[in-house]
Amino acid sequence: MRITVFGATGNVGRRVVAEALSRGHHVTAVVRDPAKPHDLPSAVTLVVGDARAPEDVARIAAGQDAVVTATRPAPGSEHELAIATKGLLAGIAGTGVRLLAVGGAGSLLVPGGGGTTLVESPGFPDAIRPIALACGEQLDLYRAAGPDTDWTYLSPAALLEPGVRTGRFRTGRDELLVDADGTSAISMEDLAVALLDETERPAHHRSRFTAAY
Repeated sequence: MRITVFGATGNVGRRVVAEALSRGHHVTAVVRDPAKPHDLPSAVTLVVGDARAPEDVARIAAGQDAVVTATRPAPGSEHELAIATKGLLAGIAGTGVRLLAVGGAGSLLVPGGGGTTLVESPGFPDAIRPIALACGEQLDLYRAAGPDTDWTYLSPAALLEPGVRTGRFRTGRDELLVDADGTSAISMEDLAVALLDETERPAHHRSRFTAAY
């Protein structure tokens, strides 16, 4: 497959690139500043573009099978996530190219919580509340997209950290997945596996899914 990745130099984006390459796909990485060191594999094709610009997105998406976005704004710039999402949706609309987004866990429903989302639950860390709320707005924008956009939104487990690739995890839809101890976690490596599995074998058109151990 021909897969383009926005946010390819980020923590999750790098792992998505590595997983896609390991499966034999042709990967294009989008960078805003080609002068900055990126340390991406030599097999990756680099293109310059900005997710916030619909014309860039449309140009870069042309001829691709899927576009993945794993962008994350810097702390204090969480509002930029909505801007980038609007640019991606506008650029992809009507192209027939599938758009897969790595989002946040905050909007997942807490099991047994009567409709309470993770970000609304007691004890949710204040430090990550701004990005969690921004990801919730991001999901709302996807859900409001027109029928001419084929999107999928992947929410990770509550705890997402670098780790190992096991290839073993569970998937769900809108409810937070927890293990027998009440822990919700997945490695960035396995989140990339879940994303590439969905890219190769689409099962969640115009909907959200989640992955956790």
